[in-house]
Amino acid sequence: MKTDMTIHRAIPATLLGTLLSALLAACGSTGPAPREVPPPPVTSVAQADQQLAAVARERAGIEARFAERERVCYTKFFVTNCLDEAKEQRRSALSAQRAIEIQAERFKRQAVVDERDRKLAEADKKYREEEARLAAQPSAPPRTVQDLPPPRAAVAPQRVAERDARLKEAQAKEAAEAPQRAKNVRDYERRKAESEERQREVARKKAERAAKAAKKAEEEKAAKAAAKPAQ
Repeated sequence: MKTDMTIHRAIPATLLGTLLSALLAACGSTGPAPREVPPPPVTSVAQADQQLAAVARERAGIEARFAERERVCYTKFFVTNCLDEAKEQRRSALSAQRAIEIQAERFKRQAVVDERDRKLAEADKKYREEEARLAAQPSAPPRTVQDLPPPRAAVAPQRVAERDARLKEAQAKEAAEAPQRAKNVRDYERRKAESEERQREVARKKAERAAKAAKKAEEEKAAKAAAKPAQ
């Protein structure tokens, strides 16, 4: 103990301060943790795929750099402080990559939903247009005796009978098809109502998804702000 005190007295205060400063500087050689910045905006699925691929590459690089810094830290005097700083840099870098990943994946999910809704709306529009076109076609009015040319005196009785038979057949066919025409009208009105209900359901689901996405974004923002260490 006496020897340690003698050595301590033998070292000038200025030299001791210089030594401590050099040791602290060597410990901090990993540099300050980078600031977290918001991820770049995503405007297309292709761009989202590129960002996800870049995130995978950057994560591998982050882990490799951390392993190297960890190895260097064990050669320094203040190992714990050096490791803490290296871990904070790794955490900050991984957090930034996670933010990019979340945004890209959310954009891709929304793109799938939007494409599905677009196809549903397009199919429904074509269906309604076809239904309206069919309903607009006028049905042939029933034929009457007045629609047929008047018989001539020279027409043989057999031909007159054949004409009357054809007329009765046309009238019977018209009467038989009347219920089907009425059914077609009812079916059109029913399908029209179902189409309008589908439109309302699509609009309701889109509004619900938008509300959920906004709520989730707010929750993620609040969680990120709560997890960010105080400056």
